[in-house]
Amino acid sequence: MVRRAQLPEMSDDSDDGSLSKPKSTKGLKELASTKKHEQLRSMEKSHSESSFVKFNSSAVTGSRTFSSQKVERKGQPPQISESSKVYFDLSSLDQEESKSSGFSRTRKRNSIDLLETLSQDADSTICESSSRESVLSASENWYSSDELESNGVGEDTIEPEVTQVQYCDKYPLSLPTVTDSDTNRQNQTNVKISYQKLSQELESHIKPLKAAKPRHEVRHLDKIKNVLIEAWQVPMYGRDIAYRLCDVLRSEGMLDMVINNCSSSKKDILKASAAVLEQCLSWENRNHVAKTGLETVVSMTKREISNHEMSYIITGILEGLFKISEEASTKIINYGGLDVILHWSRSSDIRNLRHCAKALANLSLFGGAENQEEMAKRNVPEWLFPLAFMEDDTIRYYACLAIVVLLANKELEAAVIKSGTLELVMPFINSTKPSSFAKCDLSQQQGKDHMWLERMVPLLQSRREEAQSLAAFHFAMEAGIKEEQGKLDLFYEIGAIEPLKKVASSPNATASKLAAQALKVIGESIPHKLTTQVPVWSVVDVAHWVAQVGFKDYVHNFMSCQVDGDILLLLTEQELESSIKIDCKIARKRFLRELKSLKITADYSSCDPSQMDAWLMKILPDLSQYTYEMLKAGMNKEVLASTNNEELDHVCGIKNGIHRRLILEHVEGLLNRNTRDLYTAIPLPKYGSIGSLTRQKSIDPTGFASYPKAVDVFISYRRSNGSQLASLLKVHLQLRGFSVFLDIDRLRAGKFDENLLMNIRLAKHFLLVLTPCALDRCIGDDEQQDWIHKEIVTALESDCNIIPVLDNFDWPLPEVLPSDMQQVVYFNGVRWVHDYQEACMAKLEAFLKKVPVIARLRSEELPTILERPASESNSISSALTLDEVLTHEDVTIRKKSDDRKESRKKSTASNFIETINSIVEHF
Repeated sequence: MVRRAQLPEMSDDSDDGSLSKPKSTKGLKELASTKKHEQLRSMEKSHSESSFVKFNSSAVTGSRTFSSQKVERKGQPPQISESSKVYFDLSSLDQEESKSSGFSRTRKRNSIDLLETLSQDADSTICESSSRESVLSASENWYSSDELESNGVGEDTIEPEVTQVQYCDKYPLSLPTVTDSDTNRQNQTNVKISYQKLSQELESHIKPLKAAKPRHEVRHLDKIKNVLIEAWQVPMYGRDIAYRLCDVLRSEGMLDMVINNCSSSKKDILKASAAVLEQCLSWENRNHVAKTGLETVVSMTKREISNHEMSYIITGILEGLFKISEEASTKIINYGGLDVILHWSRSSDIRNLRHCAKALANLSLFGGAENQEEMAKRNVPEWLFPLAFMEDDTIRYYACLAIVVLLANKELEAAVIKSGTLELVMPFINSTKPSSFAKCDLSQQQGKDHMWLERMVPLLQSRREEAQSLAAFHFAMEAGIKEEQGKLDLFYEIGAIEPLKKVASSPNATASKLAAQALKVIGESIPHKLTTQVPVWSVVDVAHWVAQVGFKDYVHNFMSCQVDGDILLLLTEQELESSIKIDCKIARKRFLRELKSLKITADYSSCDPSQMDAWLMKILPDLSQYTYEMLKAGMNKEVLASTNNEELDHVCGIKNGIHRRLILEHVEGLLNRNTRDLYTAIPLPKYGSIGSLTRQKSIDPTGFASYPKAVDVFISYRRSNGSQLASLLKVHLQLRGFSVFLDIDRLRAGKFDENLLMNIRLAKHFLLVLTPCALDRCIGDDEQQDWIHKEIVTALESDCNIIPVLDNFDWPLPEVLPSDMQQVVYFNGVRWVHDYQEACMAKLEAFLKKVPVIARLRSEELPTILERPASESNSISSALTLDEVLTHEDVTIRKKSDDRKESRKKSTASNFIETINSIVEHF
């Protein structure tokens, strides 16, 4: 009877290039029946000639190829593979010759009868061996025939193989059920192949990392980081794959290792471990860090706050950690995490700023009311302004999201509005499409998890237009992403459908459109749409609105009384009680509150040709609640210019005395068609507002001389590369108590607004932000077509204190500039250094307050930032001595003062003559 022994499959390639053949040996039955010395001879034959298979894997297709390689084995336990077996007829092997004494033999085989080859297992894994031996498969065991007996294998049996479970089997990936189509099936197949490949690659680094020496840890940690980065980049399902690999790291103890390494004194291990941690902060891993190592990790970010090389990593870690809970957010703030984010939110690195904007948005969403108040104490609403003012859409979006979430906290509403950041929200939404925004950043393409989206739902129910619109924008984007992923059920799980329907039927045009877009993708019906033109509402429209604001029980009464949009805007509390039968006084107050909000957001353009509502809104948004009643009483802007307190009270129904006084104070600024030259509009701005001065289509500058300077600082900047520095300066100055005008419309405006000149004339100081090539367009611009050219000339003519702020800017020669602006090159300014913002602001504040700068420079151990002439130094690296500073200050201030006095004399005389001439011409 022919016996079969199992040997590994061999390839035709050997190390020396000759044909490699399997070596002959005795069968198991024969070995059991021979003498003891024959057993020993047979054992040595097998021992000296056994070969082993090296296993290789194809990464993409999951297929495997095998190659053989001679390997010396000394003292290792014999193994045999269940996944690749070749059976040979051992009884037909030729006798072998002995060429040396003892147990050393060389054998030749003349013929081999190949009987059967089994299929290879496609899911075999790769494992690295020790430095003395070749790489062997962790799932394969190789046995030579002489070692079978030593392992207790009988004549007729071979013990079954004990295989090691691979990570892809141990930690399987679950994907959502999608519609049955070839494309979806292929997508999910590709995802599973990607996960199998990445999990095997992760396994090949985790196992050696556990036993690696410290000097080898960095290499394996870098490889693990790269695997995670590749997982996040898988289209559509990258988040699912990355989250599962994060589970593997936690379960295999790697997460605890990198947390412990965050306290390491070895910089290379610290950086590599932090980089892995930044990539593996899934939901479960974030909670694990919060329980086991939150203080260790956050303290590391605080310790490395000035490390530019790790700035991207530590801001990314904090971005993830702020998505845990209120309790965890409080601890992170106490450990200094928020200070780290605010520090790097002033940087110029786009990657860092993205992390900072996302971190602040996460903290506002997950931190709760107490932490939101802590954010306000640290001036977060103000520091969100430069982020929301950036050109990068990702940074802008998350900064806008953070500010609208803070706005939802009633206690912070005043601080948020004062910061000016809220004014940047609607321009972003109106200029960006959700589908396009989803593609601008890789992290956006994966969408958000259910925990994050669940915290967005309350924004849909906000009374603020900005919050509703931004939330609807995000859900419209998420609907498209979740449709591709087959996860539309998520919107039902988090309870977003009804709030979306409510927004879709609201008068908020922007939010309504975006909410309807989301509902359409989800597959829900779109409710009745209400227009913002409330005066033209029908009875049915009013009924829908009444039901929407929570008064369904009274819908029948409104319809019975045939209340349309016109009547609705004029309803009084007495009519609600007597006609609509709302007997509960508190219920009537609730209804009037909703009606007030409707009046403020309503569009009256169909019945307001003089745009009186827009004028009232600029004074105070709450004044818009009186617009319709004033229009029905016959009031318009021209009549309003001559009205009095009694008319506003008894005719227009404005019972609030403070509101009447505000209107009367601004009435003098209205343009009267008959005396427009004498009553020039110059309404004063509210403190800390942006663009709060009234902008009108026609301005006569002759009346400016009689008005005081209303704004401390006007900031002029080049749109292409100066917006970030301009916004930073605005925040720094406002936090120091200055009122600032910054034209936010310029960022997207297509033409020059002539009314900017009025704002310059009303400013005490003119801050000229000069970034690279900022004055290039002024060269040869003799007709003042360039914005910066016009603003500089206006500032020179208006006796403003002009202070250039130079950021990597070199002055051109004066003679190449137009003659009307050449004087600007002689003004002393501040050279901006991003890493020393406080020192730069100390110098700038000294210019604004006209206080000696020497005292400040003595009290601060910071680099000197006085600007030297270009011929002496192009950078602040060469600091001035104290004597040089004193001399420099004295000379420059004296020269500047003399020049300004002379300029002021000429300007004052010219303005006086022009004013007299205009008055004479009028009469």
